[in-house]
Amino acid sequence: MTINNFVDFGPLQLLIGEWTGSKGDDRSPEPDGIEENAYRETIRFEPIREVTNAEEQRLAVLQYRQIVHRIRDNKQIHDQSGYWMWDAVNNQIIHTFCIGRGIAVVAGGSFTETEDREFTLTVAAEAGGSEWTIQQAPFLTEKAKTTGFTMSLTVKGDTLSYDQTTIVDIYNYKQFEHTDKSTLTRKL
Repeated sequence: MTINNFVDFGPLQLLIGEWTGSKGDDRSPEPDGIEENAYRETIRFEPIREVTNAEEQRLAVLQYRQIVHRIRDNKQIHDQSGYWMWDAVNNQIIHTFCIGRGIAVVAGGSFTETEDREFTLTVAAEAGGSEWTIQQAPFLTEKAKTTGFTMSLTVKGDTLSYDQTTIVDIYNYKQFEHTDKSTLTRKL
C-alpha cells in the first residue's frame, strides 16, 4: 500500500468535518415489541489521503467516527467507526465500518449529483454477499443475525441527512427492518 498526499476525494470532499444533530429517529426491535427513540449524534470525517491497493486501485479515504446518544436519558446507544472510500476510476463508493458488538460491514455503491449540487451516496451489503458483505461474531449469527444493510446519505451545503435500514433476525422477528434516519449540520 502506498500513500499519496495530493488527493481528489470526489464526492467525499463534502463530508470532511464534524457534523452534529439532534433530529435522529431510531426504530429497533425489542423482545416485547418495537422501540422508537429520538437521538442526537456527532459524526467526524477526517481525510486519510489516497491509498493504492495492489499497485492498481487508487482510493481516496476518509476515516469517521459516529457517537449516538438517546435524547430521553442521554444514554450512549451507538459507537461506530469506519471508512468512506472513493474509487474515481470505477465511479464507486465503498463504506466499511465496525460496531463494538461484533459486526463488520463492507458496503458498496455509487453517488448521484443534482444540478443544485446535492450529492447522494448510496451503499448496500448483505450477509454472505460475494462482493459487499456483512460478517458477525458467532453469538450474533445465532441470536441477532444481520442479513442486510442499505444506506442513503445526502449532503447539500452544510446539511447532511441519511436513511439506513439494517435487516435483522432477532427475537421473534425475521427480516426486521431496523431503521435510523437523521439530519445533521456541519459544525463550523
